[in-house]
Amino acid sequence: MKNILVPVGSSKNAKSHLQYAVDFAKATGAKLYVVQVYNVYTKAGTMIKIDHILERESKAFLDNHIAEIDNKGVNIVTKTFKGKLIDTIELVSKSLNIDLIILEPRTNSIKDEVYLGKTSGKIIKQTNIPALIVPENYVFSNINSVLLAIKSGKIKKDAVLEPLKQVKQDFNAIVNVLLVKTPFYNEGDFDINTDLKDLTANITKTENATTYQGVLEHYKEQNPDLLCVVRRQRGFFTKLWEKNVVLKKEFHITQFPVLVLSGLK
Repeated sequence: MKNILVPVGSSKNAKSHLQYAVDFAKATGAKLYVVQVYNVYTKAGTMIKIDHILERESKAFLDNHIAEIDNKGVNIVTKTFKGKLIDTIELVSKSLNIDLIILEPRTNSIKDEVYLGKTSGKIIKQTNIPALIVPENYVFSNINSVLLAIKSGKIKKDAVLEPLKQVKQDFNAIVNVLLVKTPFYNEGDFDINTDLKDLTANITKTENATTYQGVLEHYKEQNPDLLCVVRRQRGFFTKLWEKNVVLKKEFHITQFPVLVLSGLK
């Protein structure tokens, strides 16, 4: 990985999350772009725009956070952008050739029962950029094993597996695949693409109502350091297509990072 994007909000976990991102970038040799997106406002009753004030305060906020963590010699660039969150994230990711976004589950939410807050939920739901969701206060450690959970081994999009390949290469990780047969199974879904087969150490097949339920049934025996899933319109993060916020009680796998790839097809 060459370029990693880290959107930063106002959560109490921001510094811990930044430290994880720095440690991850150090291990992968990536450049880190730490960014904050703000909207343009006009002071009530006047024509005075205060976006220049927000820009200055956002930049100071980011720089202060960076100054308080161990940068470990990683190339870190702080940037602020004004605009709508999703549109701006997509434009920034394209212009900076971003390979991965590292997200904290709750950039702004203060409710402890929330796993994936509105901002992070929107980024996962409304973009197709590979993303790594890191649990709050999670301390970086080597990724020795990855569990890739999918319902189909058919891969038609170029480079969709690239983030997983990079993790395998950078950490010398073992990749295990969990193939989940759901009620939406199609003939040939369990035929593994050659590109994926070259990555895989072991394949487990299971039958469940959803990919998520298959993971719940098998992840403890696999004991991965990283869970890897793919974006689909009604896929692993089904609840995100119903709402942007996911509660911890609805998503029980909150103790290790989740790598979200773009759709396979």
